[in-house]
Order: sequence, then structure tokens, then C-alpha cells
Amino acid sequence: MMGSALRRGAHAYVYLVSKASHISRGHQHQAWGSRPAAAECAAQRAPGSVVELLGTSYPQDEYSNLTRKVLTRVGRNLHNQQHHPLWLIKERVKEHFYEQYVGRFGTPLFSVYDSLSPVVTTWQNFDSLLIPADHPSRKKGDNYYLNRTHMLRAHTSAHQWDLLHAGLDAFLVVGDVYRRDQIDSQHYPIFHQLEAVRLFSKHELFAGIKDGDSLQLFEQSSRSVHKQETHTMEAVKLVEFDLKQTLTRLVAHLFGDGLEIRWVDCYFPFTHPSFEMEINFHGEWLEVLGCGVMEQQLVNSAGAQDRIGWAFGLGLERLAMILYDIPDIRLFWSEDERFLKQFRVSNIDQKVKFQPLSKYPPMINDISFWLPSENYAENDFYDLVRTIGGDLVEKVDLIDKFEHPNPSFSKVLE
Repeated sequence: MMGSALRRGAHAYVYLVSKASHISRGHQHQAWGSRPAAAECAAQRAPGSVVELLGTSYPQDEYSNLTRKVLTRVGRNLHNQQHHPLWLIKERVKEHFYEQYVGRFGTPLFSVYDSLSPVVTTWQNFDSLLIPADHPSRKKGDNYYLNRTHMLRAHTSAHQWDLLHAGLDAFLVVGDVYRRDQIDSQHYPIFHQLEAVRLFSKHELFAGIKDGDSLQLFEQSSRSVHKQETHTMEAVKLVEFDLKQTLTRLVAHLFGDGLEIRWVDCYFPFTHPSFEMEINFHGEWLEVLGCGVMEQQLVNSAGAQDRIGWAFGLGLERLAMILYDIPDIRLFWSEDERFLKQFRVSNIDQKVKFQPLSKYPPMINDISFWLPSENYAENDFYDLVRTIGGDLVEKVDLIDKFEHPNPSFSKVLE
């Protein structure tokens, strides 16, 4: 019944009603480890099985959890598709950095990498960024693993260490990222990020500062909420000032002058201090990006021990939905000419307001089922719904659950 309903509607809702003998809840965005229907999984994890992706074969193991739906999206690279709304945002950011930040020889200070493979090692995605082994972001239920050692990147930060190790001081990375997540108009298992990193030598940071020659980047002290143990307060404040000035200019370029901005302290494993930027847009405070002073341990391990730097990351869909008034994240994957032609503009800075396409009313369907007492993960169900219903499914909500007081009753049903 659910399947036929999903095929009929242009905007379908599936409300999930689960009745379970035991449901264990963990971290909000963590794994839920259930077993999707075998016919709907790209990876069956049979002995000796492999998954083919971007011309490479990856042996599968107990970590493999890619679905057919996600695999069909790898390689689409919407951010490189000319006149796509994500391409427009990327080009606007790139143009701004090219014009505002110029190197000694008149060439752009920031280099741009927007075609790096989304397949990374778990070391690149986690360890290189100082993410602890027991951190909840590593959970199988939060990520798409090819196997225990390889995965689809969960953030463009997975490339930071490699680019720093190659000797780069200033760069932008743009790409698709993959996270298992809930189903609603704001979440999709694939989205796109833009990452930026800039490092400073002592001479670059203190140039133009009175008595700058006497100032130092590093010291040995204690960590506080304001700085890392290896950084001097003078260096941190200058890096933080440059970071916030850079981002303030960027959002002014994207949204226009007079925008009200505020900074919120937050935590990331790879920056300290860390901040989120919020903007007041149409009377509502919206979080648009995260940033901070790079952890010196990360910078040192990549071979740039004499430098200090900042990094930020933003979601392209998030910005495009705000700027172009796009109400649903699934629309970015539309191949409907009525959607795409709205963004064929002669000037990338031209204002665009999305015009809705469909006149079909929403359809609401309820489904209830028994769950196993162990190894159930909610994100697995979301993957299954996406695989069967595709992008017609707009939202899945858990509206009720029930645990029978008699354990033996549940065991009989299982």
C-alpha cells in the first residue's frame, strides 16, 4: 500500500508508526544499524563480494552499507553542472575570493579544488582531523562505508591534511558529501560543501603591526576557551579577526550590504576556538557556516609547523535555499527543465527567485510494524524508504512507539 501511494503523488509523506519490543536510542545523528531489505541494498556483503565505484573495486565487509539510491548519485557533481543553483553559489564564492585575495604576482591567492574523488579513507575522514576513535560521528549509522577502511566523505574537511601536506597555504575545496540522515525538506543523504583554509607565516600575520618583529606565533602555555596551548594570544586574535573579516565580506557579497551578523561559540574537533556564523535574514536568525582557528596539531602533522591558520566550511544547499527561496532540498536533484531553466542567468550575481513546479497535493500514509529487539537503526529505514520511494517521499516522521511489558510476548512475535 505504501509503495503504490508513493508512486501516485508528486509530494508524498510517509508517517512512520513503529511498535517495538525494544528500541535503543543513541546520539541524534548516530547509527541505527538495522538490516535493510536485501533486494534494495547495493551491497549484499556476500563472501568475496565487491562494490564498483568510479572505476575502482572495493571489497565489502561488515561495514559496507551503501544503497543503490546513493550509488546512483555518486559522480553527478551538481556543483560543477553549469547554471545549476549549486554551481551558481560556488562560482559566486570563487569569484569573490579571486577578486579579493591576490598573491604577490597578481594571481589568485586561493586555489580551488572541485573535482576531488568523494571516496576517502577513514583516516582522511576522521583521524587526520583529530576526531577520536570513539567519537559518535564515526558510527556506521551516520556514514556510508564502502568497507572498514574506505567511505564516501562525510565532509570536505577530509582533504585538508593532504592539501596542507602538499604545501598549499590557501585553498577552497568544493564537493559532494554523504551522511545518513532523517527525511524531511531540509535533509538529504548527499549534499555539497565548500571548505576554505588559510595559513599564515609570522611575517604574513604580523606585517603592518607596530613592533610586529617582536611578536611570536607560538608559546608553551595552557589551553583556555580563547586559545590553544601552543598559540600566543596575539596570534590567535589576529587570525580570528582575519577569519571573521573574510566571512563577513563573503556573506555581504552573497546577501548584500547591511546584513546583521552574530557569532556563536561552538565546538569542532579540528578547530579551537570555533564559531558558527548566524545571519538575520527576513527577520529570522539562520546558521550559515562553521569556522575556527585550526588545531595546531593538525597543521604540524601536515608539515606546516611554522604556520598558523583558519578554516571554515559551509553548505551550498543551505545557502542556495536561502538565496533562491528553494523550499525543498530534493529539488536540487531534479532534471526537470522547468527547474533548471530558472537558473540559466547571464550574470552569476543576478537575483533569482524559485517558482514552484508542481500543483499536486500532498499524500499522507501511515505504516506500522514490529521491530527486532536488537540491531535496529532508524537511518536504515530511511535508506530503505528512499530506495523504494525515491524523491517522491518528502518526509518520514516517527509519531508513536510501543514496548510490550511482557518480553516473552515480543520473542514469540520475532
